[in-house]
Amino acid sequence: MNIPRDRLTVRFARSGGPGGQNVNKVETKVEIRFVLADADWIPLETRDRLRHLARGRINREGEVVLSSERFRSQSQNLADCMARLQELIEAASRRPKRRVPTRPTGASRARRETGKRQRSAKKSARRWHGGDD
Repeated sequence: MNIPRDRLTVRFARSGGPGGQNVNKVETKVEIRFVLADADWIPLETRDRLRHLARGRINREGEVVLSSERFRSQSQNLADCMARLQELIEAASRRPKRRVPTRPTGASRARRETGKRQRSAKKSARRWHGGDD
């Protein structure tokens, strides 16, 4: 899917962590935002799945927020953010497989019944059955 850059809000900030003077001078951290409800370039069905898939990345305003500060250059972080957004949308565009309900096998039923009989016997052995003292 082709992501329209003009529909995204791209912000740059100073990255945290070690890096000396470079970290204090250069804004290499990249943050991409877009309002999910207004993203008409994503099909409605995919948007619904994306809402569920990226629920930790959606803020109160309904914006999907992705950020990257892995690299020391702004262009690499921007490319990383765009790639992650692409992966997220592709994952949401795949329909989940429909579960086909199946019946338990004969062997699994037999194992279950054997286990029930063993537990029953164990609990039965704990009971007092009246002795002939």
